[in-house]
Amino acid sequence: MTRRSTRHTFRNVDSLITGIVLPVMIMVVFVVIFGGAVDTGTSYVNYIVPGVILTCIGFGSSSTAMIVARDMTGGLFNRFRSLPMSQISILIGHVNGSIIRNSISAVLVFAVAFALGFRPTADLIDWLSAAGLLLLVIMAISWVSAIFGLIVKSVDAASGVSFSIVFLPYISSAFVPLATLPLWIQGFAQNQPMTPIIDTLRGLLIGTSTNMWPRAVIWSLAILAFSYVAVTIILRFRTRG
Repeated sequence: MTRRSTRHTFRNVDSLITGIVLPVMIMVVFVVIFGGAVDTGTSYVNYIVPGVILTCIGFGSSSTAMIVARDMTGGLFNRFRSLPMSQISILIGHVNGSIIRNSISAVLVFAVAFALGFRPTADLIDWLSAAGLLLLVIMAISWVSAIFGLIVKSVDAASGVSFSIVFLPYISSAFVPLATLPLWIQGFAQNQPMTPIIDTLRGLLIGTSTNMWPRAVIWSLAILAFSYVAVTIILRFRTRG
């Protein structure tokens, strides 16, 4: 199932553009066009790399939701019911494919960031910690996207619903300091999962405070556990009979 999902990804040009090229374009636009207008206390490209990575994961997850919805509405799950395999293995394959896509996207974003002047201070332990947290976040968001793919009635609907994940980094500390946000939105920004995750990644990469890491890990594990349980329940309901 993982091989099937990965093969379909690289045959789908639209999916590649959405999941890989678009986040790179976002990085270039923010740094080149908006970077000079935002005061973050450090180089703007250093500041926004974690937020762009999370945005990149959001874009990649929308592809996962659409692929799951396509398999569900196209009857693939029903056809596989006659085979000696678990239905959840299909979704595990899609999630693994999402991890591969998003990992490639993250590497490309880092490469472009370095070309634009990104200069992290992280040592090997910091890089490994950041990679581990990113992998955990990718897994969690991929399973959330699988939920969207299972509950919608069409591929187009899956695309629209899953894009809600993309906007969460914008209402966080991803692109501007929280203190610059309107007061009525700061409460949400401070208490949603993206902010501690982004702040932790930023701390690991450029040496700012990493005291948010317990919240980042707890949020990621909670989302992952909830999403996996929800997927198994929804899948059993959708494929019963």
